[in-house]
Amino acid sequence: MSEQLRKQVATACRIIALEGYVDLTLGHVSAREPGTHTIWIKRKGPALDEVEPEDVIALDLDDPAALAAPEYHLESVMHTEVYRVRPDVGSVIHGHPLYGTALGSTDAQLRMLTHDAVLFADGLGVFDEGPDLVTDRARGARVAAALGQRRAALLRNHGVVIAGEDLRWSVLTAVILERAIRFQSIASTLGEPRPIAEDDARALRPQKYRDAFLDEYWAAWKRRVERAREAPARDG
Repeated sequence: MSEQLRKQVATACRIIALEGYVDLTLGHVSAREPGTHTIWIKRKGPALDEVEPEDVIALDLDDPAALAAPEYHLESVMHTEVYRVRPDVGSVIHGHPLYGTALGSTDAQLRMLTHDAVLFADGLGVFDEGPDLVTDRARGARVAAALGQRRAALLRNHGVVIAGEDLRWSVLTAVILERAIRFQSIASTLGEPRPIAEDDARALRPQKYRDAFLDEYWAAWKRRVERAREAPARDG
């Protein structure tokens, strides 16, 4: 299972890279190994679009000293603290996507304008303690509290944190959140937005977002990653 999960985390990093999450070598994806206190997380160093399975390393949730090791991202504590309070979560993503970070730098809220947005009919959490890095357990715990039981939270003037049942769901959430905010940005320049009614959004969500669809989406994302890998060779 460990090797398979490492490969999946590496693939997830490359998927979200193609969806606007690349920011130098920053941003990280993790997944919990089922039935254990071990997570597999992108190491510090490579950019999201460079991650290979060997760049995904184990982190023991029960080892308080582990996060001090230089191979971990400074903000890995966001992952560990979400996992501690959310047994339902199997994967966590932190990144700095352009539109998500922009929304979190305003007082605006995500509006129910598209099918994308209805995934977040329960709203987005907001961590509003300023833009400083989240590098200690106390601050990481407050990020987890701001996320609550939601799928995503905005970190004010910083980025986003996302939680999913597994890697498929966390990647879907990351992709859809950025699309929904981008669409809202475009729509607001064209006229007065007309949101979907709250009851309609909640009714639409389980129709649009089903676990049964996720394997198909994951397979399509993997094909896109492979095409991106092959493109430089063709161009050369």
